[in-house]
Amino acid sequence: MKISRSAVALGTVALLLAGAGVAAQDAPESILPPGFGDPVAPTPTPAPAPVRPAPSILPPPAAAPAPGAVQPLPPGTDASSTPTPTGTPVPIDLSAYELPAFAKRSLDNVGAIGADSGGLSERAFATTPGPALHILMRRLDAPVPSRWLSIALRRALVSRVATPPGVNGADFAAERAWLLLRMGEADAARAVVQSVDIDNYTPKLFQVGMQAMLANGDPAGLCPMVEPAIRTSGDTGWLFARSMCAALAGRGPEAASLFNTARRRTGRTIDSLLAEKVVGAASQARAVTIEWDGVDRLSAWRLGLAMATGVEMPAELLALGRPQVALWRATAPMIAPEIRAPLADRAAAQGVLSNLALVDLYSEVEASDDANSAIGAAARDLRGAFGEQSVETRLKLLNQLWNEPQSARGRYGRLILTARAATLIPASAERAEQAPKLIASMLSAGLDRPALRWRGVVEAGSDGWAMLVLADPRRPMAAAGDVERYRGNAGDEKGRMLLAGLTGLGRLSTGDAQALAEPFDVKFGAENSWTRAITAAAERREAGTVLLLAAVGMQTADWRGVPPEVLYHACMSLRAVGLEGEARMIAAEAIARL
Repeated sequence: MKISRSAVALGTVALLLAGAGVAAQDAPESILPPGFGDPVAPTPTPAPAPVRPAPSILPPPAAAPAPGAVQPLPPGTDASSTPTPTGTPVPIDLSAYELPAFAKRSLDNVGAIGADSGGLSERAFATTPGPALHILMRRLDAPVPSRWLSIALRRALVSRVATPPGVNGADFAAERAWLLLRMGEADAARAVVQSVDIDNYTPKLFQVGMQAMLANGDPAGLCPMVEPAIRTSGDTGWLFARSMCAALAGRGPEAASLFNTARRRTGRTIDSLLAEKVVGAASQARAVTIEWDGVDRLSAWRLGLAMATGVEMPAELLALGRPQVALWRATAPMIAPEIRAPLADRAAAQGVLSNLALVDLYSEVEASDDANSAIGAAARDLRGAFGEQSVETRLKLLNQLWNEPQSARGRYGRLILTARAATLIPASAERAEQAPKLIASMLSAGLDRPALRWRGVVEAGSDGWAMLVLADPRRPMAAAGDVERYRGNAGDEKGRMLLAGLTGLGRLSTGDAQALAEPFDVKFGAENSWTRAITAAAERREAGTVLLLAAVGMQTADWRGVPPEVLYHACMSLRAVGLEGEARMIAAEAIARL
């Protein structure tokens, strides 16, 4: 059985869950620049809220296991503000006011969206030990290769859920937000950070909160946190944030004095200059020129303040950033649409952007001054794919859009971009050759019903047939002969993934699955700590834990590193917790992207 780079995580899940009590409380690694972690004058830190003891998560270990691979913004954080002459929101200082008891949010249930607004049930992580969840979140190597799994995991992480036993609710929010940031989900991370009342913040949440605001290019979002953060955190960045917030509040002289105090801690650096630029822009003081010569490292501080002030960053410096940087920039509204669009293709492939958001962005590109560029030509092709009279012309434009990107992730992003345009192509036998791409495009946006119009056109054993038999919500059963035919046409790798997906979704009889497992080299019966953990989470109906463990199983650069056994267990467990729709889309995505 093929083992991905996630094998280390899969082989140590039991150890992590058993010994989670101490390591999970470590603060996340700072991505602030050097000099921004110096200690401030120590003050007592309030004791965290009481936590429940953590029970064990795993069932008794099996004997001789086979090795395997297997929103509204909360009170006090709203930009309840008036615009400055420059248009920058001025936060109202609410520090002198105390929320009435009925308006305070409990740490027992933390998150940005409830089940009635699209979130998961409050019990999504309920009985899993909190320290174990912290370790799994911290060690998850994000982003994961599946768009649909990323979307589902984001939903779990932003949901208003019961704080699991053994951890503080604010720390649980911090870990979720930190993982969302690594997934490229800057907006969602900010929402989770702001779902906790400031009075309940812990040092960990202050640190993650700063990085969430910087990832969004939102220095004003730091302002509700500044004063309590300075009392509990050693980051010099908060001293600069205090000066920026004073400037945003219209207190120019005070901002200048606070800035000078902070700069004495670090000297004149690119980081202090960026903070000074925010202060200058907000208080209409003197302009600050930013020169990037000699800067050889990208940080969240530099990226966030440059985005906030409209400072252009050198391409070679941006190239030094982690993959998440491109995803953060793709959703940053202050960046020009023609710059964001190529990044947005990748962000959509990762699940950060939807089809509708991507189409809206390309519409902005077409209306911009850069409409004659290559990305502008793509925007015009997209309009033609929707509006041209001739079906053949629309197909030609779709193929141009699909084939233009150089990377596999970029090409998949274009399938997402064209999903609704693909629904306008009538299903017909003479276009059967185009069916796989059209079906993959529609399913990339979850448009399974329009895709199923091609069911009578595609031939059994083809890519189009494989995606439809996995995605069909009516749960059709597949024949073993068709699965074997597909492996002969598409190759062993895709054949194994189809077998795994069909078996996990219950669309292949037990006898057929067992008969095909050996010739296809798929070990459905292999056990290890990961398979036992995800099965146990499914039996407890903990959808959030199942999604997190599914992501742990898919820690690899792309779909080629995902073992079929992981897809099988993920689909089976997602079905058990009521997420069959997500399981269908994940399985179909595997075929589309291999």
